[in-house]
Amino acid sequence: MNLRNIAIIAHVDHGKTTLVDGLLRQSGTFRDNQEVAERVMDSNDQERERGITIVAKNTAVVWRGTRINIVDTPGHSDFGSEVERVLRMVDGVLLLVDAAEGPMPQTRFVLRKSLELGLRALVCINKIDRKDARPKEVLDEVFDLFVSLGANDQQLDFPVIYAVGREGWAINELGQTPTDLTPLFQFIVEHVPAPTDDETAPLQLQVATLAHSPFLGRIAIGRIYGGKIKRGMQAVVCSNTDSSLKDTFRVAQLMTFKGLDRVECEEASAGDIVALAGAGAATVGDTICQAGNAVPRAGIPIDPPTMSMTFMPNTSPFAGKEGKFVTTRQIKDRLERELLANVGLKVEGGATIEQYIVSGRGTLHLSVLIESMRREGFELSVSQPQVIMRTNEAGELEEPIEEVAIDCAEAYSGTVIDKLNQRGAELNELAAGNDGHVRMRWFAPSQGLIGYRSEFLTDTRGTGTIMHLFSHYAKSKGKVRQRKNGVMIVQDDGETVTYSLNTLQERGQLYVPPGEKVYHGQIMGLHSRENDLVVNPTKAKQLTNFRTSGHDENVFLTPPRVFSLEEALEFIGPDELVEVTPKNIRLRKRHLDHNDRKRFDKSGK
Repeated sequence: MNLRNIAIIAHVDHGKTTLVDGLLRQSGTFRDNQEVAERVMDSNDQERERGITIVAKNTAVVWRGTRINIVDTPGHSDFGSEVERVLRMVDGVLLLVDAAEGPMPQTRFVLRKSLELGLRALVCINKIDRKDARPKEVLDEVFDLFVSLGANDQQLDFPVIYAVGREGWAINELGQTPTDLTPLFQFIVEHVPAPTDDETAPLQLQVATLAHSPFLGRIAIGRIYGGKIKRGMQAVVCSNTDSSLKDTFRVAQLMTFKGLDRVECEEASAGDIVALAGAGAATVGDTICQAGNAVPRAGIPIDPPTMSMTFMPNTSPFAGKEGKFVTTRQIKDRLERELLANVGLKVEGGATIEQYIVSGRGTLHLSVLIESMRREGFELSVSQPQVIMRTNEAGELEEPIEEVAIDCAEAYSGTVIDKLNQRGAELNELAAGNDGHVRMRWFAPSQGLIGYRSEFLTDTRGTGTIMHLFSHYAKSKGKVRQRKNGVMIVQDDGETVTYSLNTLQERGQLYVPPGEKVYHGQIMGLHSRENDLVVNPTKAKQLTNFRTSGHDENVFLTPPRVFSLEEALEFIGPDELVEVTPKNIRLRKRHLDHNDRKRFDKSGK
């Protein structure tokens, strides 16, 4: 059977997973009466809730005698390590670009990685049915992007197709009458080169991703770069760091992909993408070779993390009341398991034996891990995200700089420009569209963007979009202040009372409703001024025997602000923590005791 290996890459929300849905349906992978969920490849609970792809996934379709292995990749920059790994499994990429938004920061990132690997890039202008679609201008912008990334002459001569993934059709030229995705299938088969790996060479299967099955255990997924693999053969795992032999095992189960399923097979040859059960201690980047003839491949280079947080056990008065896993040892074991598959992550020891510094690609990358842990029953506290600095050869301190793309109504652009200037950002490009919107590109220090997303949504009344991606390191601009206001801190343990909250809401914005249990040192609101304020939300109204006209009027409380995990992580300051449990997300001071806090504030620690 003919074979093609292709990855679908794009910026977040440009329609990768929806397009894969269409390919699966129109290839006959599903029965006519089979019920299939929308965005079927986003099988993870968090992926469905967030509407984004977090983990790269494999599928395969058969179209007119050609099997097409398709890899659906994440579109968010925080999961760039997933993209870097899986691009090595394919021979071509389908670059999806929104017909209205055009190339975005993540488009540049994934395309650069593809071109560096020498892959053939096919361009698909998606969502051409949008009212603000501008496919011709976007195609010119894509060509300019290829040029700016140093594409060679062959890569610059990229084929183009137009599509509407949600409707399930594609056309080769603008103005053609759409029918279905047949032109896209032909497009892939014609322009993606078939694998040229040598079947007679020694076995080389490099692991790109890991999956887990309750029945089969760890499942290694990767491409065969040479030779053949058979079920029952003896194999060895070669380390991705020093080429040493890590483990010897017998291939218990060999599988290829068909739609959403893994299908058992007896043998697979060079060029194919397979899943392997019973692969011993194999992890991402390792090479699986035939026993007695180990020829390992070079490891997969991954860009280093740019942001870190401190993970520690929950030490609040409510510790252990809502979670199953609360100890340092349990947190450590969970982080070590995460490292097996999440190669973009790094875990180091912290200032004390109970703390662990976890580094990743961004706040979202780390918050997905934290959310997974809390759903599994973990209780923990995490610190404010900190950017990872480095020192250059001249001894100067450098900080990560991110490329920021913003689209907002022209009426809000002045506020956005003012806020980003305050955070140390530099405006690189400003363009006004025909729809009354302004598109801006900035270069901003990563530390200046911490906590800005929620502020941006407030400034643009929820109508603006902001995307950012790590660009480069540059000389540090010093500390950039993120939050100007102080917080209101609970004075004593107890239960919040409407009477007290009514008085306190005049001092700022509340984060807790009436009738909720709170503890001393917990953050219960945002103060309207720059200083922190210790308050008592548990104080009840003093009852007397006298009735006074006007003293028993109804009390109306403004609904409290409810933080998502990402918002909480970006909100807190250096001396604050987020307490994460399976049932609640609370904000607190690092030092709960008020006297301890004053003492540490004076010492500057």
